[in-house]
Amino acid sequence: MTTNHRSSTASRTMHIGELADETGLSLRTIRHYDDVGLLPASTRTDGGFRVYTEADLARLLVIRSMKPLGFTLEEMAELLDTIARLDQSAPDPADRVLLEEYISDAQAKREKLARNLRQADEFIHSLQTK
Repeated sequence: MTTNHRSSTASRTMHIGELADETGLSLRTIRHYDDVGLLPASTRTDGGFRVYTEADLARLLVIRSMKPLGFTLEEMAELLDTIARLDQSAPDPADRVLLEEYISDAQAKREKLARNLRQADEFIHSLQTK
């Protein structure tokens, strides 16, 4: 038997180990995201084991994508909440504006990472030619 913490229409459920396998993230990382409220388990078994849904997996994939771009936990939470509101039948236009800001910020962060990668490649090449 499970205890619902929020409703979900997804039919597939998985335990934390399966979620870790699906995402390549550690159990510790997933537990941390639960502890800080970014990814609370949809349900828990009577024994207290976390149970996740496909929606939780999708949420975790967004979190995983934001991490290397340097977004803070607060920014991750804000974007995830914005995405959830945009999925509603009558989203607030302000959420679309906020999403566009996140897209622009992600593009800028990605460009900076690409520059850093090019510089690292140049450095490695210069060392290899010595």
